[in-house]
Amino acid sequence: MKYLGITLERPKIGVFGFTGCEGCQLQIANKEETLKNLFNSIEVVNFREISSDGCDDYDVAFVEGSITTESEVTRLQKIRNQAKILVAIGACACLGGVNNLKSRFPLSDVVKEVYGMHPVDTGPVRRLQDVVSVDIDLPGCPISKSEFEWLVRNLVLGIKPQFPQYPVCVECKQQLNSCVFDMGMMCLGPVTRGGCNAICPRNRFGCWGCRGHSEEANFESLMRILRERGFEDEHISERINFFNAFNGIL
Repeated sequence: MKYLGITLERPKIGVFGFTGCEGCQLQIANKEETLKNLFNSIEVVNFREISSDGCDDYDVAFVEGSITTESEVTRLQKIRNQAKILVAIGACACLGGVNNLKSRFPLSDVVKEVYGMHPVDTGPVRRLQDVVSVDIDLPGCPISKSEFEWLVRNLVLGIKPQFPQYPVCVECKQQLNSCVFDMGMMCLGPVTRGGCNAICPRNRFGCWGCRGHSEEANFESLMRILRERGFEDEHISERINFFNAFNGIL
C-alpha cells in the first residue's frame, strides 16, 4: 500500500474479546461501506467474529471486554506478549464498564441470584490495564466506527494518536445541539471526554460517561448543577457509577 507515494507496511491485526457483549467488535465488522478499504490497509490474522481462521502472528491487538477470571488473565498476558501494540477498545476494556456493576454486591450473592447453585468461574471485574500494560485506550460503549478507522490510519502511518481531552459539551455546542439539561434530563457531558460527536445528547439522551473523564473536569460544579436541577444523590450516583468511568474521583 502507498500513501503520498510512500510504500507503507500493512500491520498484522488481531481482534480479541473477553467478558463483554462483543458490541465493539461488531462495530468493526459492520463497517460495510468502508470495510474493504480498511482491510486493504491492514492484514487481519485473528478475528473470531468474522472468521474461524486465526493465528498468533500479529503486530497490533485490539482487545474488548473486562477481565473476570484467572483463565482470562493468562490469555490476556499471552496476547500482550505477542503484540507490539495493545489497544483496549470500549468501556469494558478501558474502564470496567457495565460489568463492574456486579462489584457493588458480594460476589457470592451475585452468582447465586443469576445462576442459583450452579458453579460459575467468575471473579472481580478488572480493566485490561489492571492486568497488563495497555498502549492505547479507545473508549466508548460501543466504540465509534469512524474513530476506530482514524486510529488505524494513525497506526499504519506511525503517528501517535491524540485523543480529545475536552468534554462532550464542546461537541454539543459545535453542533448547535439543544442542551438536554433544559429538557429535564441528567447529563454527564460536562465532565466526560469528547470524541463521540456528542452522539447521545444529539439524539436527546443524556451522556452516561462511557468515554471516561475529560481533562480538568469540574466535578464539584457538576454535582452542584445536578442538585440544583432536582436530581437526588442516589440517582446521580447510579449514573456516575454505571460505567465505572469516575472511580476514585467521585
